[in-house]
Amino acid sequence: MFSKLSVVVASVLITLAAAIPNTTPPVTTPTSDQCCNSVVPSSSAAASAVAALLGLDLTGLNVPVGLSCSPITVGGNNCGSTSVVCDAPDKEWGGLIAINCIPITA
Repeated sequence: MFSKLSVVVASVLITLAAAIPNTTPPVTTPTSDQCCNSVVPSSSAAASAVAALLGLDLTGLNVPVGLSCSPITVGGNNCGSTSVVCDAPDKEWGGLIAINCIPITA
């Protein structure tokens, strides 16, 4: 039962990814403090997989990419993961990915 469900879900995700036109995200000066679960090269398999689901093409970009990010609040750095400043289009990509992430040094 569950194996059939996983095949259906995978098929739907692949179909959606194929239907979304790939766009290259702009790379601008990072301005948004983010707490990301991980920061990986834009050429990594993890970044490529998330980007593909969102219809993004990271080919040719050579920047650090934050995965599973959320904004750091004004109340303080409550980040238990990696604190970075990024191009963080959380409205566009729902916090799944952030582009051009640079570590925050205190």
